[in-house]
Amino acid sequence: MAMNLEALSLRELKDLHAQVARAIATYEERKKMEALAELEEKAREMGFSLAELTGVSVVKARKRAPAKARYANPENASDTWSGRGRRPRWFDAALKAGKSPEDLAI
Repeated sequence: MAMNLEALSLRELKDLHAQVARAIATYEERKKMEALAELEEKAREMGFSLAELTGVSVVKARKRAPAKARYANPENASDTWSGRGRRPRWFDAALKAGKSPEDLAI
């Protein structure tokens, strides 16, 4: 797979560099996932689960439920914030205007 790098622009070279870096960074994880899928399929063909054969349960990443909204924008009630993460601009502006978080609570 020969590629004429001399013919590429700086932007194309940087894009290619980013793609290569991303591929390298995820290579091992992709190979592990392929191997795991292959082993799970083989175990299933034999009537077992991979967890049964290895004695190790495969724990998937736990997903959090979306946080409930706790505060609402007084000017637009559909604009809400859960209290997690970065404070929205409307929340900061309301605090600077003299409101308290309890005033903005739903």
